[in-house]
Amino acid sequence: MKHREIYGILHAFLVSYFPTPFSMLDLGCGDASFTAQALANTTIASYKGIDLSEAALEIARDNMNSIPCEQTLIQGDFFEVVSELAQKQQDSFDGILSSFAFHHLSFEQKDGIMAQLSHLLKADGVFILIDIVSTDGETRDTYLRRYLEGVYQDWAQLTPEEVVTIKGHMMSSDFPETQTTLQSLAQKHNFNRVECLYRDPLNTSQVLCFYKKSSKAYSS
Repeated sequence: MKHREIYGILHAFLVSYFPTPFSMLDLGCGDASFTAQALANTTIASYKGIDLSEAALEIARDNMNSIPCEQTLIQGDFFEVVSELAQKQQDSFDGILSSFAFHHLSFEQKDGIMAQLSHLLKADGVFILIDIVSTDGETRDTYLRRYLEGVYQDWAQLTPEEVVTIKGHMMSSDFPETQTTLQSLAQKHNFNRVECLYRDPLNTSQVLCFYKKSSKAYSS
């Protein structure tokens, strides 16, 4: 995965789409290392990150130190936290980001959380999904084999043990959807338009923007 390229594209999008102060919810933020780089020199005013790992959140606090905005980090399962936020109806966000976390959810969970994200977004809000995406007609097993072929070829710096760990994690925890399926979920839950900002050379990962119905257009 070309993380620097991906988050460079994210940075350019945030600068262009949010010329005025904006708020962001980050689902599965991890240590926020790349997100902090993408948020640098933007108009970010409020950031809320969610992750299961308290250790990762401790690092995220350090990584976000250079970003001058209100910050809240929540330890917990982002699927459950989003449900709580939607039920309380006290928060709304200009942007919601999920970076390589959404694919851990089942299809039913993706369906449910898309509805909640739509409610949590402001009128001109956007859900930014950075994730693995399968091709139309491709089964999960076929996608995972294709992805792992890229790992074997391009991640030469990994040890055999690390490759085995990655394979085990993907086989047990990764459930990619096709772009068509994601677009169908978006339309079902009040997102008017889906835009692909980036697709990696192996066609395994994408940066997708899901715009609310009254959302302004993005011009790169």
